Amino acid sequence: MAKFRRKTCIIFSLFILFIFSMMMGLKMLRPNKGTFGAPFGFDFLPEVHQQIPRLGKVFDSPKSDKINSETNIKNLKSVEFTVKPPKASEPYLEEVPPLNYYLHVFYYSWYGNPQFDGKYIHWNHSTLKHWDPRINSNHPQGKHSPPDDIGSSFYPELGTYSSRDPSLIETHMKQIYSASIGVLALSWYPPESHDENGVPTDDLVPTILDKAHKYNLKVTFHIEPYSNRDEQNMHRNVKYIIDKYGSHPAFYRYKTKTGNSLPMFYVYDSYITEPKQWASLLTVSGSQSIRNSPYDALFIALLVEDKHKYDILQSGFNGIYTYFATNGFTYGSSYENWARLKLFCDHFQLIFIPSVGPGYIDTSIRPWNTQNTRNRINGKYYETALSAALQAHPSVISITSFNEWHEGTQIEKAVPKRTGNRVYLDYLPYKPSHYLDLTRKWSEKYNKERAIYALDHQPPVF
Repeated sequence: MAKFRRKTCIIFSLFILFIFSMMMGLKMLRPNKGTFGAPFGFDFLPEVHQQIPRLGKVFDSPKSDKINSETNIKNLKSVEFTVKPPKASEPYLEEVPPLNYYLHVFYYSWYGNPQFDGKYIHWNHSTLKHWDPRINSNHPQGKHSPPDDIGSSFYPELGTYSSRDPSLIETHMKQIYSASIGVLALSWYPPESHDENGVPTDDLVPTILDKAHKYNLKVTFHIEPYSNRDEQNMHRNVKYIIDKYGSHPAFYRYKTKTGNSLPMFYVYDSYITEPKQWASLLTVSGSQSIRNSPYDALFIALLVEDKHKYDILQSGFNGIYTYFATNGFTYGSSYENWARLKLFCDHFQLIFIPSVGPGYIDTSIRPWNTQNTRNRINGKYYETALSAALQAHPSVISITSFNEWHEGTQIEKAVPKRTGNRVYLDYLPYKPSHYLDLTRKWSEKYNKERAIYALDHQPPVF
C-alpha cells in the first residue's frame, strides 16, 4: 500500500512539473513588444475591440443625422480619464500608397497659443449671436477659455496648438501625407489682413510650403472674403501670391485638358461679389483681366444656390466647389445634386469639385445651430459622401476639412477628453487616426477610378 502511495505521489509531482513547464513555455511565446492599449488586451482582437461600448458617445440611427450631446454628459459622469494631448501618435509613412494630387483638403493656419503667440487665438472663439434676439437669449454668450474649454466639440490630439510652431506644421504634413492627400488648400488672407477672430498669417506661408515639400505635398490657396475684396485688389493679390510663392516646388499647378499647367485658387464666398466685377478680372476683355498673362490661373467659385451656376459662367470662373460638409444645407452641398452639377460643368467645360466631410457640428460657437449638425456615425457619413462624390466622376475632390475644429469637420487626430462640465466628442472605438485612415482608403480608390473615366487623366505637372 505504501509503495502504491509513493508511486502516486511521484506521478502527481511529475504532472505538476509538466503543467508548470507548459505555463512557462506559453509565457515565453508572448510577443516581446506586446502592449495592451484597450481594457483586457482587446487591441489584439480588432473584431472584439469594435464591440466595446463607446464611453459617453451614443449615436442615432442612420435615419437621423443629429448628435445627442446630452447623452455624452450623462454617460460619462462616472468615467474619469485624462489625455495628455501634446504627444502625437506617428503615422506609418512607409505604408502609405502614392499621393493623390486630385484630392485636396482645406487647411487652416489661424490657431495660436501663449507659448508661440503670447495669447490663445481661435481656440478661445466667441459664441456667435443669432440674428433673432429671442433665440439668442436662450443660448450661452461669451468666449471659450482654453486649454480645457475650447471653441470645438472635439479635442485635438496635439492640444491647443499654435499654427506658428514649425514642429506642429510638420506633424500636420505627416498626417496629410499619411492620408494620401496630395494637396492642401490653405486658407489665405492678404498680408496684414485676417479674419475677425485671428491675426495675419501670410508670413506662415513659406514655412508651410517648405514643410509640405518635405513630404511631396502641394499647396494651393483658398482665398477668403477679406475686407473690400474686389477685382482690383484680387488682381493685385493674385500677382502677389504668384510672384512670391509661384516658384516654390510645393506650389500647386493643375494640368488642364489643353495641356496648360496653371495655379488654382479656391474663392470662398465668391457669390457676394457681383458677376460683372469678377468678369473684369476673369474674362479676356475685362479691364483688370489676368487672362493670357503670366498671372493666369484656374479660379474655382463657391456654388451655394442653384442659380449661382449662371453667375459663375458670366463671371468667367473656371470651375465650382461646394465646400460645406453638411448634406442638405445648401443646393451645392447636397449629394443628390452632384450628378446634375457635373453635367452642367461638363457642358460648359468647367471643373467640378464636390466637397466631402466627415460630419458637422458647430454648436460650440453657434449653440443655436443644432439643425445643421451631422453625426459622423463612426465614419459612415464620411464614406457616404466620398461614395457620392466618386459616382459624379469629378475632376477633383476636396475635403472639408483637415482642421476646421470650430465646425467639427476636421479629419485631424482627435482624442477623448473630459474637463469640468465639458465632455468632448471623439472617434472611439477607433483610433485618433480613424479619418486619416478612411481618407487613405478612399484616396486609393479614387485614384484608380479617376484614371479610367477622366479624359485629363495624365498626372498634374508642377
